[in-house]
Amino acid sequence: MFILYCLLQLFFLPVLLLLIIPAMAIPKYRGRIPARLGAGLSAIIPASAASQKTIWVHALSVGEVTSAIPLLEGLRRDHPRHRIVFSIATRSGHTIARKLAANLVDYIIPSPIDLLPVVMLFVHRIRPMLFILVETDFWPGLLGYLRLKNIPAVLVNGRISEKSMKGYYRFRFFFRPLFRSFRYLFMQTEFDAKAMNTLGVGEKCIKTAGNLKFDTNILNNSAANELHSLFPSEKTLLIAGSTHPGEEEVLFQVFKTLRHSFPHLLLIVAPRNPNRKEEICSLAESLDLDIECRTSMNSSRSPIFLLDTIGELINFYSLSHIAFIGGSLVNYGGHNPVEPALFGIPVLFGPYMSDFHEIALSLLRAGGGLQVKDGNELQQSLESFLASDRKREKYGFAAQQCIQQQRGVINNHMEILNKLM
Repeated sequence: MFILYCLLQLFFLPVLLLLIIPAMAIPKYRGRIPARLGAGLSAIIPASAASQKTIWVHALSVGEVTSAIPLLEGLRRDHPRHRIVFSIATRSGHTIARKLAANLVDYIIPSPIDLLPVVMLFVHRIRPMLFILVETDFWPGLLGYLRLKNIPAVLVNGRISEKSMKGYYRFRFFFRPLFRSFRYLFMQTEFDAKAMNTLGVGEKCIKTAGNLKFDTNILNNSAANELHSLFPSEKTLLIAGSTHPGEEEVLFQVFKTLRHSFPHLLLIVAPRNPNRKEEICSLAESLDLDIECRTSMNSSRSPIFLLDTIGELINFYSLSHIAFIGGSLVNYGGHNPVEPALFGIPVLFGPYMSDFHEIALSLLRAGGGLQVKDGNELQQSLESFLASDRKREKYGFAAQQCIQQQRGVINNHMEILNKLM
């Protein structure tokens, strides 16, 4: 497959160039595309000494970067003298990596565009003894070339949603050799492991290791303490994390109703895409609700607070009293409920949690999570938590215990990774 992929690249190279060159005229890609083609790479990463061992870790964007932090901590702890190169595909992910991983890695770079000459340039310059991919961003050129050079590749925190599984299985002629390029695949759950085996990956290569986010420890305490001044102490904070279109309107309607009985309630909305802030602010105004944005305020004076920044969500979870997980009232597969649960607050989510099914199920079984089917059920559930501090504390404690009992995931990874080094 690798040879066929390279031949197809050569055939379509003129078309690819016609796509890449105009993209470089767009401001947000202007500096990043040349870097992803290898421009300036030698200036960023000096040639390593022959005896120096290098680990290359790659993450797609913000979510994968935060997942990678426990892994990077484990690698740095067990291999303090190894060089760690951390590549990220997106600009937002790169920004978060600089905030969270600067003291854990030696170099943070844009990831290579999957053209064979570019891949060869990156591999030759980095000279990794091990390549670790976090969750997703599978590229046949990179994985094929690593295999050709006998450099082991490992997938960590792997997961397969039901939707992805259908696509992978339909095109298994393409994905099977892609997944077989990995020496090991550390999957989050038994379901993910069985799905990978169904695709034709050998059982010896598949490990059920848990979700790296169970070992999350990336709260910026000083930043979190500063945030306390934004909200009056008498406020009860309801946070909706990683929301998607179609959810904010439901949340605003529920909040508007709840405010009659609970005037001290304040809603924090953190959209998955902060660039939607104008759309969300317009929606709030159409419902006669005052809203303020994080980027334009020093203290909260409005009942709704829009978190239109990247990388601060975990700090706001630490301040809140109740959390709702976005992407679950509309069919986006939900988002990870681990972070709010870590801070001992009740976690609510809608019916669409397929991407984090087992984590959501474990929270429900532990009595730390609550699933609602629509806005009416969401309102009723929130009313019960707002009316009873005892109930809120009970669910919050159960949520925190549920996550604490599953920590130590990084040790499952490091035991095998250390043998490859």
